[in-house]
Amino acid sequence: MFEILSARLTRSLERLRGSGRLTEDNIRDSLREVRMALLEADVALPVVKAFIEQVRARALGAEVLTSLTPGQAFIKIVHAELVAVMGGDAELNLHAAPPAVILLAGLQGAGKTTSAAKLARHLQERWQKKTALVSVDVYRPAAREQLQKLAAEIGAEYFSPEGDDPVQLAQAALAEARKQLCDVLVVDAAGRLHVDEAMMQEARHIHAAVAPVETLFVVDAMAGQDAANAAAAFGKALPLTGVVLTKADGDARGGAALSVRHITGAPIKFLGVGEKTGALDVFHAERLASRILGMGDVLSLVEAAERSVDQEKAAKLADKITKGKGFDLEDFCEQLQQMQKMGGIGALLDKLPGGGRVPEQAKSQFGERELRHQVAIIHSMTPRERRHPEIINGSRRRRIAAGSGTQVQEVNRLLKQYDQLGRVMKQMAGGGMSRMLRGLKGGLPPGFPGR
Repeated sequence: MFEILSARLTRSLERLRGSGRLTEDNIRDSLREVRMALLEADVALPVVKAFIEQVRARALGAEVLTSLTPGQAFIKIVHAELVAVMGGDAELNLHAAPPAVILLAGLQGAGKTTSAAKLARHLQERWQKKTALVSVDVYRPAAREQLQKLAAEIGAEYFSPEGDDPVQLAQAALAEARKQLCDVLVVDAAGRLHVDEAMMQEARHIHAAVAPVETLFVVDAMAGQDAANAAAAFGKALPLTGVVLTKADGDARGGAALSVRHITGAPIKFLGVGEKTGALDVFHAERLASRILGMGDVLSLVEAAERSVDQEKAAKLADKITKGKGFDLEDFCEQLQQMQKMGGIGALLDKLPGGGRVPEQAKSQFGERELRHQVAIIHSMTPRERRHPEIINGSRRRRIAAGSGTQVQEVNRLLKQYDQLGRVMKQMAGGGMSRMLRGLKGGLPPGFPGR
């Protein structure tokens, strides 16, 4: 989402990074470029003005001008102000007598229903809360059926009271949640294609009826300035406690994320990063600011690995390699699938310092599409071929390509990658890792991402 903004900001700030001395002139020039980058990212104009003034005031003070590394100090200020604009970190507040109610509000098409299911799954898996869902959207065709299907998919309770009055539906669901001893009830309110008074009045009545501990505004990251307008309207109508920013995995320019906190006064709490029910990330302003400025986000990378990587399989593979038992295509397939769960190599590189400077062409070689093709190729092989790749001759390669819907060249490329990785594994098993680290002497090899 922030690729264009990150590229512009990184390029403009890079010139100051090694500066031994900062002056009003080069600070002014850099701020002009930062301002243009924010406007191009569709950040609301009031937010841009406030941000630039805050950075200018701090940059022209003793904090930077008397620093031993003024360029670095300036970048630190930009980072701190980005965090402030996005509102810092804020967790869900579920300190209430169960069931705690979470009300989701927003425009139609923003992704409220999917976000309700994602949030329920998040509460069940990471908070160990018994969660129930209810849709009070009586206008959109099949809205309640959609949420019911998603609830069944994630194993959450779903309540479907009789009637067509949204307020009464919400009250009936709350009563049922108490009977079922649920910890949390997530209420999916109706949306409209645009802001209107009838929708706002209905949202206020539902809020008064169920007294939610969290009222989350769901907004599409790709809406740009429209997101700012919708945020302002909902912020006036409801006491918002947080924001869920959806479609953050798309090609949005990032303006909504930097604008919505300033306009609503409510912090962003979650990012929707895909269509699946597990694609919901807790929002960390400091980590996101670091990624925007090309500093990476190693903490999020570690957390993603902990959630996605099968620790038992990883331990078995490590033991197998250490004992010199070899690395076959079944092992390779498992590694590709683990990488798929983490979003592919592009998602991993985005979280590494300097990873944003890796050419898109290099990232695309291990994109989601390529990973799917590689897994399909391996699945088209016989068990014997996976364990003994050396038997795969020309006719077998043609059969595997036909079975996986790919080209023979792709099969050849996969086998070459497997062969290269196998050689690395053998070196590691024979103590090659120690020799390699000694050879690096604390540095990275030439051509490594970010070098």
